[in-house]
Amino acid sequence: MTIKLPKGIEAYFDADRDGSPDAIAATFTENGIVKDKGKTHRGRDAIRKWMAEASQEYSYTVAPFFIATENGKTQVTAHAVGTFPGSPIDLRFFFVLVGYKVAELEITV
Repeated sequence: MTIKLPKGIEAYFDADRDGSPDAIAATFTENGIVKDKGKTHRGRDAIRKWMAEASQEYSYTVAPFFIATENGKTQVTAHAVGTFPGSPIDLRFFFVLVGYKVAELEITV
């Protein structure tokens, strides 16, 4: 099933597919926030470092298949397959957008 993603979220998943920490960081606002695995990463430099570490540790693909919006957040559920523990798994990505940039992203199971 193909879903229509807002531009900022589509840019995030496109950059993630390309595997470039710089491209991922560029999809965020200057003071963007990522919450993943119990840690919070604030600002583009921290987000770049988070992605660089994740891409060194694991290889993976993510395929979004569900989208919903509630209380100012857009939830995208995606099927993730890779070299990480528990693969394959469906992950939930909670986005807050400002224009076409990601201001906040929380990734949960």
